[in-house]
Amino acid sequence: MTTITDNATPVKSRSTTDEMIAFVVMAALLAVVPLTGIYPYFVMQALCFALFACAFNLLIGYSGLLSFGHAMFLGTAGYVTAHALKEWGTSPEIGILVGVVAAAALSVVTGLIAIRRQGIYFAMITLALSQLLFFIYLQTPFTHGEDGIQGIPQGVMFGVFDLSKSTTLYYVVLVIFLLAFLLIYRTINSPFGEVLKSIRENEQRAISLGYKTDQYKLLAFILSGSLAGLAGAVKVFVAQNASLTDVHWTMSGEVVLMTLVGGLGSVFGPVVGAFVIIAMQQYLAGFGQWVTVIQGAIFVICVLTFRRGVVGEIAHFFKRSL
Repeated sequence: MTTITDNATPVKSRSTTDEMIAFVVMAALLAVVPLTGIYPYFVMQALCFALFACAFNLLIGYSGLLSFGHAMFLGTAGYVTAHALKEWGTSPEIGILVGVVAAAALSVVTGLIAIRRQGIYFAMITLALSQLLFFIYLQTPFTHGEDGIQGIPQGVMFGVFDLSKSTTLYYVVLVIFLLAFLLIYRTINSPFGEVLKSIRENEQRAISLGYKTDQYKLLAFILSGSLAGLAGAVKVFVAQNASLTDVHWTMSGEVVLMTLVGGLGSVFGPVVGAFVIIAMQQYLAGFGQWVTVIQGAIFVICVLTFRRGVVGEIAHFFKRSL
């Protein structure tokens, strides 16, 4: 039953309208970045990680599944896309497609293994699988070990968009991010998304209602892994390299940090969290190893003062004020 406010406006409808307005504002602000003095590479990098964080949030924020190994999808897609571009000479769109397919296939295999467990056991299995892949990629010849795949050609997408031009690359990355963001938004606001939320809140009740929860969680895991792979494939064009950093367990930790700082379970939270973390890495680089200490201190402050995350606290404030 739809909840009605005093002025007879459906709460859910108003919330959807507010989110659409926020999306338009976000898209407009990002679209004018090349016209400002902001460094485009920083924003492109942040957009890639924002997509990664949104994909991760789909799993933990709406399905209640904490993965400590999500970097394996980001890194796998990055390696496959980089190899396809440099060694096979594929076009950018084919390179991205191949990378996403590789991440999707990996998510099916790992999902079938991990989804049988819950809670900390699920998290530890994903971490173990991620570390297994890390050591495989360290030894596999096509990844070039610790050197990674360097000097990746950016190419011309669809024979029209020259990705070697920074402005063109920026808008291609932005369009991919916005389309993926809308896909995630549509997913969490669909009947499928409602089932995921019910599983997150009370899985046993969802089972009693006749839902095959393992199948829903597996589909969510595959979708999340595929979108994380899309982020990794796009990141290759921005950084022009694929390295072990994207597969390491610390990358899985960073995406957790981004999601919690921005707001777990909020559609815009991971975007804000990604920009905050990437901005700290970019502008605090002069502090050297102290960057990690500063990030940790900021994370502790955010957890203590913004328990719902930055976006979550802002949304809660406005709801309370209405």
